[in-house]
Amino acid sequence: MSVLDPEIPTMPSTAVVAPPQTPHRPPRDFEIPPPTRPVGALFTTGFAVAQLALFIALLGPVMVSMAIKVLDVVGQQNATSAQGLVLSVGAVAALIANPLFGRLSDRTTSRWGRRRPWMVGGAVGLAVFLLVIALAQNVPTLIVGWFGAQVCANACFSAYLATLADQVPPSQAARISALGGVMQNVGVLAALYVAKLFATSMLPLFMVPALIGIAGMVFFALVLPDKQLHRKPPSEGLKSWVHTFWVSPRQHPDFAWAWASRFLLYLGSFLFTTFRVFWMIDHLGLSAARAAAVVFNGVLVYTLVLVVVGQVAGIVSDRVGRRKIFVFGSTALFAIGLAVLTQVDSVSGFYVVEALLGAAFGIYMGVDLALVLEVLPNPEDSAKDLGVFNIANAAPQSIAPALGAALIAVGTKNYDLLYLAAGVLTFLGALAILPIRRVK
Repeated sequence: MSVLDPEIPTMPSTAVVAPPQTPHRPPRDFEIPPPTRPVGALFTTGFAVAQLALFIALLGPVMVSMAIKVLDVVGQQNATSAQGLVLSVGAVAALIANPLFGRLSDRTTSRWGRRRPWMVGGAVGLAVFLLVIALAQNVPTLIVGWFGAQVCANACFSAYLATLADQVPPSQAARISALGGVMQNVGVLAALYVAKLFATSMLPLFMVPALIGIAGMVFFALVLPDKQLHRKPPSEGLKSWVHTFWVSPRQHPDFAWAWASRFLLYLGSFLFTTFRVFWMIDHLGLSAARAAAVVFNGVLVYTLVLVVVGQVAGIVSDRVGRRKIFVFGSTALFAIGLAVLTQVDSVSGFYVVEALLGAAFGIYMGVDLALVLEVLPNPEDSAKDLGVFNIANAAPQSIAPALGAALIAVGTKNYDLLYLAAGVLTFLGALAILPIRRVK
C-alpha cells in the first residue's frame, strides 16, 4: 500500500518557487465543502480502531508472516530471493491501486457515501487473498495472493485515509493523524504477537488478522458521517485518468518535496525491515523462531516509545503551528538510527536502536501527515492526491527488496552496506523537507 512503514512504498523538480494561488470558486452542487468543525470522540475512536485493525491484517505478512510462509514453501536457501520477488510484485499493485481507487472513491455517488463502500469492500477482498496465501504451496500462488491482497488493501486504505481530509479541520490534523500512526504501530505489534502464536499454523497466521481487519473497518464505516456525493463530477476523458497517477511538481512543488521526503524515508526503512529477520539469522546467529521473538520484542520497545513521543509531537505541533522542524529532525534522527545498526552485534544493541527509531518515527508520524494535508493540490480530489502521495509509501516496497538484495550480495552478506545506504537515503529525505514554503 501503500502501507505505512511501521518502523516506520521521478524525482520532483529542483526548482523552488512559490506555490500558485488558487482562485476562490463558489462550490458546485457536487462538491463537499472542506471540514471546519472539530471531530468528536466517536469519529476519533472509529478512525483509530480501523487503523489498528487494517494494519494487523496487512503488516503482519510484511513484517514476519510472509517470511515464515516463504521459508515453509522454499526453504532457507532460497528464502531471501523468493520473499523479495513476492513483496516486490505486490508493491507494484499498491503503486497502481492506491491513486486509482482514491480517484474512484472521490467520484463515488453511492447512497452509502464516497468512502464506506471501498473501505469495507477492500477489507473483505484483503481477507480473501490472505486466505489464498495461507493455502499456497508454491511461489507463483504467493505472488498472485500478495498482488491481490495489495490491490484490495489499497482500495480500502485510500478511502480510509481520505476521511482525514473529509472530516478533520487543520486545528486537529496533527493529533488525529498521530493517533492513527500510534494505532498503526500497535497494529504491527499485535500482528507480530499473532505470528508468534501461530508461527507453525498457516491458516490462523493469516486469517485471524484478516478477520480483525474486516471487523475494524465495518465499525468505522458504521460511525463515519460519510456524506453522499449527489452528482458525479463531470468526466474529463482519458487524460484525467492518466493524471490519476501524477501531480505536477512544477505546479505543486511543496507537494513534490513532501512526496520525495516520504519516499526516501520509507525506502531507507524498508531496506531495514525487509531483511531484518535474515540479518538476525545471518549476523546475530539466531534461529528463525528466536529471530521472530526478538523482532516482536524489538517492535514492542519501538512501539512503546513511539506511542508516547508521537502523541506529544502531534499536540505540540498543533499548538505551535509548525510542521517542518519536526519532520526534518525526526527523519534525520531515523537516518542516524539506521547507520548505527552497522555497529550492532547483540540483541540488546538491537533493542537500543529500536528505541531510537521509535522516537524518531513517533515524531515523524505525529506531524508529517498534517504537513501533507496542508500541501494537497486540490481539496476536491483529496483521496486521489493522497493516493499519489502514497505511491511514496508503496514504491519503496517494490524497490527495497531488489536493491537490498543487491547491496547484501556485494561481498559476503554485506548488511553493513545495506544499513549505510539506508541511512544516507533517509537523510536525503530529511533535506527534502527544507524547500517546502507553504508550511512553517
